[in-house]
Parts: sequence; structure tokens; C-alpha cells
Amino acid sequence: MSCCSDPFPICPAKLIQSIFSERDGAPGEEAAAAARRDRRPPREGTVLLFPGQGSHFVGMGRGLLRYPGVRDMYRLAEKVLGYDLLSLCLEGPRAELDRTQHCQPAVFVASLAAVEKLNHRQPDVLESCVAAAGYSVGEFAALVFAGAMDFAEALYAVKVRAEAMQKASEAVPSGMLSVIGRPEANYKFACLEARRHCELLGIENPVCEISNYLFPDSRVIAGHLQALKFLQENARKYYFTRTKMLPVSGAFHTRLMEPAVEPLAEVLKCTEIQKPLICVYSNVDSKKYMHSKHIQKLLVKQIVSPVLWEQTMHSVYERKQGTEFPYTYEVGPGKQLGAVLKKCNLKAWRQYSHVDVSEDEEVTKT
Repeated sequence: MSCCSDPFPICPAKLIQSIFSERDGAPGEEAAAAARRDRRPPREGTVLLFPGQGSHFVGMGRGLLRYPGVRDMYRLAEKVLGYDLLSLCLEGPRAELDRTQHCQPAVFVASLAAVEKLNHRQPDVLESCVAAAGYSVGEFAALVFAGAMDFAEALYAVKVRAEAMQKASEAVPSGMLSVIGRPEANYKFACLEARRHCELLGIENPVCEISNYLFPDSRVIAGHLQALKFLQENARKYYFTRTKMLPVSGAFHTRLMEPAVEPLAEVLKCTEIQKPLICVYSNVDSKKYMHSKHIQKLLVKQIVSPVLWEQTMHSVYERKQGTEFPYTYEVGPGKQLGAVLKKCNLKAWRQYSHVDVSEDEEVTKT
């Protein structure tokens, strides 16, 4: 929202614009067009991946505070959020950081702070960035990095989103189940039978559906807790080799999140959104965002739609045989997206690095 002013020189929010302006001598859309014309050999281009909820941990951000702009980011975050996000990230308690309303803003800010570290250590990585993608709430950070949204306005939208999703998750006993299956596993049929089981238990309009496509033979299924318990108990029947409940409070990216749609839609209506200056891929359809209205529409739809991350990785790294893969950097807490990339595309993963947010070390090559 425009009410969130930006009194600090937050580099990630405007970094790409300044890079393009310096490179091409033209601001705004002209710079973006010039950048698109500046075709680079694949190995010289870079890709940034922004993690989502679940990657957070107490202590994240500690290794970023020495870099220019990072403390200002956390000071501004405190004004936008109304609480001391930095202290929560550094000291916990873990139970509070785990809450959806807190961990989504925490991951968002930590990821953009990691961009500051990367800019300080390896500025050429950002100068040569050609694409970005974010997992769930990470998509907001990717859009800020790409110049499509202002840092403070995007953070306010994340705040509203997180609080609305927290409230929706508390309304119905629900959760998310990580599943790895054999090639013959039929996830949709398993979900159908789990819903029928819930109906026999007297649950009206039960929810059990795929909420995340991670990598081949790996899905996250979300819905009513009774449905997820049924799937765990009948895992062998559905050719599931491993199941694990995720430490989240609700069935994210399913229709159980419908109460969170309107609050986010309303805040995005009064959020200034620009066309990204680099390619940013949507979780909803795994395609590039085309314009501001497209972004506004799909960010809302994302709340109740499955995250097509496996499909997004194919879109980002699709290239002719024999073409080199770009260097990829995961910016933010955890290395989950790197692990998923390894399963989706081993050749692309060989050029993967992680920007650590806990210790002040060099960018680590995995």
C-alpha cells in the first residue's frame, strides 16, 4: 500500500533498476527493453531463486547485518509490521517464528537481505541476472528484486497475506503432507479416496488435493487432517514410499485458504506494480509474468492454487541440447530449492550456489 513510505535506501527493491540504468543509460521501461536486447551467452547469465515458508530458522539474518542497507531493511520492516522482526529472527522464540504471520515476512526480508550480501560480494551476479523465481511467498521477494514492487509495499502485502492465511488455517483442522511415491503412484486418485473417507466421517466438502509439485515423484498433499491421516495409513496401497507431515499450521494452496483471498486482493489493488525488468516466473502456471495486472491476478490466485515448482524449474532451465546452463543462486534461508533443483535438473544444479543468511561466509558452492 502507498501508505508504507520508504525512507531508507533499500537496495534490493531498486537494485535491478539502477543496474539497468547504469548499463544502458536509460531508466524504467527503456532500460528494461535494452536489457532484454542485451542477449548474453547462457553461462554468463544468472538465475536467482527465493525460498518460501518452512525454510526459516532462529538465527537467520545474523550473517547479513554487516552489509550496507540490511539494518535499514529490518528497521523499515519493524515500522511496517509493528514488531521487531530482527530480534524475532535472531533470538526467537521458535514457536513465534514458526507462526505463519511471522515466518512469511521473516523469509521475505531475509531473502532480500541475502541479495544485499550477494551484491556486496559478487555484484556481477546481479548485473548479469536474467531470471528469478520464488517459492510461494518467495515470489514476492523475486518481484521486488525484479523491480516490479516496492520493498515496503510488498512487505505490507506479505503481512496481510500471512495474517489472513494464519486466520484461515486456524478455522479448520488441516495440514500438509509431503509424499514421495513410486512412478505408478496416482496422487489424484489417492486424494479422491481420502475425501470419500472424510465424507464417511461426516465431514462436509472435505479437502484433499495436491498443493505443491516439487520434483518427479514428489508432491505435497494438503487438506483436512483426517484425509492426510488416511493417506499415511494407506500409503502402501497408493504406492507412496515415504510420507511426512510438514510443520505448518494449515492446508496452504488449497481452497481452504479462500478466506485469505479477499484481504490480499484488496491490498494489491492499492499497491503499485510494474512490469518486471527481468523474467519472473509464476507459481500458478510456471510462465513468465507479462504485465502488472497479470501479477496482481496471479498473486491472489496463488493462495488457493498448487505451486507448480517442478514445472517452473523446467520453464526456467529449458534450453536446446548442448546449451550451457546459467549459474543459479538461492538467496535466503535454507537450501531446499537447491535440493529440489538437483532432482529436477542435475545439469542445472551443478551450477548452483547458496547465499547463506546465518554465518558471514563466502557464497557457498554446493
